[in-house]
Amino acid sequence: MAVKNLINLGCLFPQVGCAQFSEKPSVYACLGLKCSEFIGFSGNHAIRCLGDQNSSSNSASELPSVVDNRESSLANKLQKDLSSLPRPLSVSDFSTFPSHGSKVRVSFKGEPGSYSEDAALKAYPQCETVPCNEFEDAFKAVELWIADRAVLPIENSLSGSIHRNYDLLLRHRLHIVGEVQLPVNFCLLALPGIPLERLKRVLSHPQALAQSDNFLSKLGVVRENFEDTAGAAQLVVSKRMFDAGVIATARAAEIYGLNIVAKAIQDEPDNFTRFIILARDPIIPRTDKAFKTSIVFTLEEGPGVIFKALAVFALRDINLTKIESRPQRKQPLRVVDDSNNGTAKYFDYLFYIDFEASMAESRAQNALGHLQQDFATFLRILGSYPIDAAA
Repeated sequence: MAVKNLINLGCLFPQVGCAQFSEKPSVYACLGLKCSEFIGFSGNHAIRCLGDQNSSSNSASELPSVVDNRESSLANKLQKDLSSLPRPLSVSDFSTFPSHGSKVRVSFKGEPGSYSEDAALKAYPQCETVPCNEFEDAFKAVELWIADRAVLPIENSLSGSIHRNYDLLLRHRLHIVGEVQLPVNFCLLALPGIPLERLKRVLSHPQALAQSDNFLSKLGVVRENFEDTAGAAQLVVSKRMFDAGVIATARAAEIYGLNIVAKAIQDEPDNFTRFIILARDPIIPRTDKAFKTSIVFTLEEGPGVIFKALAVFALRDINLTKIESRPQRKQPLRVVDDSNNGTAKYFDYLFYIDFEASMAESRAQNALGHLQQDFATFLRILGSYPIDAAA
């Protein structure tokens, strides 16, 4: 089966209702060209972005405390510096953004200084980052040409998969064009001049707090959840929280003027987060370097059907690196005959698989052809992209 025909499989999902791949050829990805003005599509209609609006910032109660004049003056300076930082985008902010030169624009969820921005800078060291409020906003930023790429976490070696982003992969029509393996290195930050023993509470993302449990338990502090590590750092500065620390990146300390009072506080030293890189167009698969391919599919009900479906890869010596199942959102229950009770309802699943092979290889093409012809009721290729071997 030809590569083009297999890529067309990505347009067969009836719930998405996209046009065939051949109607929107990825000439920009193939030829390396850039578009000088924004043109997007929704179905068969051209679309343009909407006007820019200001979004309200997060608020939090200020800790009543008495500080000396030196601390107050320092906090005022730090708070003033925050005004120069970029504000995360929300859906209401999507307007026509001009392209500035050839610098790659990369969207991510969170504030400047977050781990997702670190992953974006690892993938594209000279990129212009575009912070967004939500994961879906990062998808939309690429779809509406505000950004060229999106970098989103997909799994962590301790906490597992980020299910929200698996669901968004199916809802949107972006392609995986790369991955980034980022080692997790949690730092405890505090306002300048505040020693570790003065801290009474620590703010951060719930996962960062959970993965630093041993250190925080010994420190004996109260833990407060915040949706973003860098956002917690910004809050500590803006609210002059002299008794509060924050778990975030070393770069967040530099951005917000905080001091690092402890490094590498995570419980497990071998802790990694895998990020995927998304683009409007797929890249051309190659065979001269190690590639990974990500797919999603559904299966008919039957005994051993999952075993049979996975056998199409084993028969061709293709290694599977990831298997994830998610209930179908639009039709979560499957009604089947049950000899004891008449009918029974079971969850109907989508299966996400990563395997080590390029779509330029005949064995990958044959495996997916076999899967589609004999077992899958729906099959979509999410992307075929180089493996990130350097963590």
